[in-house]
Amino acid sequence: MKLKALMTLAACALTLSVVQAQELPRKVENVRLVDLNGKPAKLPYWGEKNLMIFYVDPDRHKQNEAFTTDMEKNHRAEGDNLVGFGVMNLMDAPLIPNNMARMMARKRTESNGAIVLADESRTLSTAWGLGDCNNKFVLLLVSREGELVFMRKGELSQADINEFYKVLENYK
Repeated sequence: MKLKALMTLAACALTLSVVQAQELPRKVENVRLVDLNGKPAKLPYWGEKNLMIFYVDPDRHKQNEAFTTDMEKNHRAEGDNLVGFGVMNLMDAPLIPNNMARMMARKRTESNGAIVLADESRTLSTAWGLGDCNNKFVLLLVSREGELVFMRKGELSQADINEFYKVLENYK
């Protein structure tokens, strides 16, 4: 009986810690990643602008493609106080060699001028308590004050997209 009670208590504590980790807004810190050439880089414009970040598993780079294409074509995330960029979650893409993922990203950035960084060891997801990001497109919005104010993982529903645009208006 004691073991069952202990297991229940442990499960409740784990659930509570996961729920608390997902509460927004919450303070996050700038992290050291690498650029597409493998050189150390921090998140650009940290503390200067609000950041819209696509944290993408290269195995699922087309997840939410209609959403990202619409944002790019219609300039939906532009504003004097906002910058958007991508971070490739390379650790969760073991089937795609890092060099190949970087090459694909460089080709894409040549056509659209986007900023893309690489996370080789889940640095961002660990530091910010994002939880499991494997096989997921993660949409993040961080205020210039360093608060994570919006996060969605996986395939975005229309309700997720609508909520994102509503929150985004306060940070342009």
